Amino acid sequence: MTPISFALAHTLPELILAGGALVLLMLGAFKGHKGDWIISELAIAIIGIAFLTLFTPLAGKVVIWDGAFIDDAFGRFMKGLALIGSMVSLLLSREYMAREKIDQFEYPVLILLATTGMCMLISAQNLIGLYLGLELMSLSLYVLASFHRDNLRASEAGLKYFVLGALSSGMLLYGASLLYGFAGTVSFTGIAEALKGNVSLGVVFGLVFLLAGLAFKMSMVPFHMWTPDVYEGAPTPVTAFFASAPKMAAVAITLRIIITAFPGIMPQWQQILIFISLLSMALGSFAAIGQTNLKRLMAYSSIGHMGFAMVGLVPGTQSGIYGVLIYMAIYLAMTLGTFAALLSMRIGDRYVETIADLAGLSRNNGVMAFFIAMMMLSLAGIPPLAGFFAKLYVFQPAVEAGFYWLAVIGVLLSVVSTFYYLRIVKVIYFDAPAERFSPVQREVTGVLWASSFVILLFWIYPAPVLNAASVAARSLF
Repeated sequence: MTPISFALAHTLPELILAGGALVLLMLGAFKGHKGDWIISELAIAIIGIAFLTLFTPLAGKVVIWDGAFIDDAFGRFMKGLALIGSMVSLLLSREYMAREKIDQFEYPVLILLATTGMCMLISAQNLIGLYLGLELMSLSLYVLASFHRDNLRASEAGLKYFVLGALSSGMLLYGASLLYGFAGTVSFTGIAEALKGNVSLGVVFGLVFLLAGLAFKMSMVPFHMWTPDVYEGAPTPVTAFFASAPKMAAVAITLRIIITAFPGIMPQWQQILIFISLLSMALGSFAAIGQTNLKRLMAYSSIGHMGFAMVGLVPGTQSGIYGVLIYMAIYLAMTLGTFAALLSMRIGDRYVETIADLAGLSRNNGVMAFFIAMMMLSLAGIPPLAGFFAKLYVFQPAVEAGFYWLAVIGVLLSVVSTFYYLRIVKVIYFDAPAERFSPVQREVTGVLWASSFVILLFWIYPAPVLNAASVAARSLF
């Protein structure tokens, strides 16, 4: 196998996604809007094919493209989660986009391009690869946020996301330039070698700015301000996409760069992570209490969950990374299931968006009430649902590493967040019934059933996720 064909074999998911996006773009341009539904179906198939290529029997850990790209078990695990998030988001979009009359061929193309950026970001092995993947993902997300052009809230969401995203990208780029200036290389492993026994103030500043840019993508405090407005203003399937796939990519590159590039300055990045993790858990737990809009509530919920996930990274151990990977897999199932439930319920021509719309759902649709209640209880971390084990796997490494106080605060804030999840359950089961919901598309209910199956039965048969996460965590060290 030639060096070029070898490198191409290890970048198959990215090549399939990028090539598919270009082909669908040309197909949409020539067919016009009459073929929009076909392009959406093809986009789902392309993501599915890219997902299947992750299981090809290639070498364990390979660095290619002059050190800019790495193919390893960790990258494949996180790419798998990101691809599942993208594919499911497209499935959830079909009926919604058609009803809102915004089912244009550009939408699946943008999803494909954003997913290409995510896969590049997850496998980035130097600062240049990181920035290219991040920007390809981000530019697509800015357009998706404002895709409903006739909706004022969507336009506002896209503008806010773009302005704040440009600021965060500038901060990240400035941090990367500082690191390059002091380390003399853009490679993650090269930075780690250069920083051995030579930690200057400039390196710390570079690390702070770099993590600030990544914290923005993960919706972590104090770089969370875009999240509630963008989640509320964007079309609901787009919000589901924002809350799932991009989060996988942002967390993946944060884990990779921390463990690979900065193992020698652990005390410095631990302080930063503890700070943003505590603030994110606290804000996510308290700020959601007064929310009445379900999408805004899910925005604050995602902020809190990213804070909980980062508790596992603080120790900097293999068991901590293992816990974060399990947390992200379970978070993906819970988030997609919750948004599938929201898209499953429509009152007339209006989709459910407020907590009051769910009043008395148990008496109108007992099965749907059970599904939503299970999602809420899992997000709250109630055993034996999957959400409980997600938090257990990130708190346990923190305790083992001596961060008892961090784990205790996390548990207490998790108890606080239980209030607003249980409030939704109370509205569903104890309030007077509201108007009945219209029937929904099969794909949406299929996603809801699949997510519920994962969340309900994880404690019975967790082996596939645990084994894959174990292999992925080992490959990062």
